[in-house]
Order: sequence, then C-alpha cells, then structure tokens
Amino acid sequence: MIRVKRWSAVCLILLVSAALLSSCASPHPKRIVIGSKNFTESLMLGELLAQQIEANTHLKVERRFYLAGTYICQQALLAGRIDIYPEYTGTALTAILKQKVGGDKVEVYRRVKSEYEAWLGLTLGPPFGFNDTFAMEIRGDDARRLGVKTLSQAAAFAPQWRAGFGYEFMERPDGYAGLAAAYGLHFAAPPRVMDLGLLAPALKGRQIDIAAGNATDGLIPALDLFVLEDDRHYFPPYEAVAVVRQQTEQQHPEVAQAIAELGGKISDVEMQQLNYALDGQHRDVKDVAHEFLLSKGLVH
Repeated sequence: MIRVKRWSAVCLILLVSAALLSSCASPHPKRIVIGSKNFTESLMLGELLAQQIEANTHLKVERRFYLAGTYICQQALLAGRIDIYPEYTGTALTAILKQKVGGDKVEVYRRVKSEYEAWLGLTLGPPFGFNDTFAMEIRGDDARRLGVKTLSQAAAFAPQWRAGFGYEFMERPDGYAGLAAAYGLHFAAPPRVMDLGLLAPALKGRQIDIAAGNATDGLIPALDLFVLEDDRHYFPPYEAVAVVRQQTEQQHPEVAQAIAELGGKISDVEMQQLNYALDGQHRDVKDVAHEFLLSKGLVH
C-alpha cells in the first residue's frame, strides 16, 4: 500500500511537470538562462557553464543564480524560467525522482538521465568529473583527540555533540532522518537548521560539533575540519552534472556541445580549490571561472 501511494505521488508530480512544460514553449529562444542553487559550488558551476556557452556559441547568456535549493531550481527549469542548472545525480535520484538509493555512479547517472528524458522533458550533460557527496564534518582536533575516523565510531560521541544541518538536508529522503537511523545517531539536542554558508564557521567556532557539509568544500582543509567516513555507504553517488531542458538542447545543439566539453574536466581536488578561491580567498567568481576554463583550453 505504501508503494502504491508513493508511486501515485510521483505520477502526480510528473503530470504537473508535463503540464508546465507544454505551456511554456520557447520562452526565450535567443538567449540561454542559467540558474544555480544558493551555495558556493553551485554558483561556481553556474558561472563555468555560462562562460563556456558564451565562449563557444553566439547566444547571449542570462544568469539567475542563488535560486534557493533543489526544488526551486527544478520548478524553474520545468516552467521554462531557466534552461540549465547544475545538479547532482544522487540528489536527482532521491529528492526529485523519489527513488531508493542504489547502484554505482554509472548506474545512478543512467537511471536519472533515462527518467528525466522519459518523463520530465529534461536531459543531463556528462558528469563534470567529481563526486560531491555529503560530508559529515567535525573539528580536526576533536577527530585526533577522540581517535574518530568513521560515522560508526562517531555514534558513541553523538549524545555529547550539537549538530548543525541545512534545511534541505533535514527534509530530503537521503538526509538526516535516514542517516540517523542508519548509524544510530542521537545528539544532545535537535539539530540546528542553518544556512549552508554558516555551517563551517559555526563548527570551527564551536557553536556546533558536527555538520553536514560537502566533500568538495574549500574550507575543509582551511579550517582544519575532518570528514567522517561513511563506512556503511549510506549516501549515494553525487556526480555533478548540468540539467538541461530538452527543448533548449533541440533548438541549440551548440549548447549541448559546449556543455559536453566540460565533461570530466573537474576533479574532486580542483573543485575544492575553486570553492576555496571564493570562500577562503573571497575572489570574484567570474575571474576564477575564466582562469579555470583558460587552464583547460576551453576559452581563449
């Protein structure tokens, strides 16, 4: 019965999405609108996509960044308000498609791409090259003092810890509730819900003791934070990809080609360095993006 209800809910979402798509043909045929979520890495990827398309096509690019979280970006895409935004395969699988976690990164990418194309009128570009899984972070000095390396080991200390998580992590199916159940995590108080940009500083400043960040967060080494190993493999792969409206790709195949050239170009370490350039060095995102694309021979 639960499965029937869940499938009915997914079908309803898909039907609404299809209606949105059918009502917004060619909303901006002479320009490409790129969105992003409201955190550093999504902004960085959005700017990389924007400059890559500007450099390799004759289309104008409009930037609509900081569009809150996953659900807002997804609805903006379906409604035709944006054409492209950076997403993660594990997030698409669990938060959008409402499917259970399972499969390696190749299988998860295939499943998401197939479902998006079949039901949502969307498609995926190739993976950028890095996996930005959730990172359960504690202070480096705590990790060394307690000898804690894994989430299983951390469960013994959790009753003395204060946790801080982003709103979306508290709500999504691959987020806090499932993680707590998988590892038997019980904290000293209910987790504090915080803006993503405040989590690492709050952890370093001892306002909280554990946070759900991202594996490619540039502040992890800068603030001497330690990422606990997900030794029970709770989190799915989160390969970063561009989600693109199929209508946009059909009207502008040159856009798909420009995006494809970014495939496999960003390693985990490189993404962490790009994030640090913004969060740690406070550099302008346009300058950082241009330098990176130049180093890869993608712009001149």
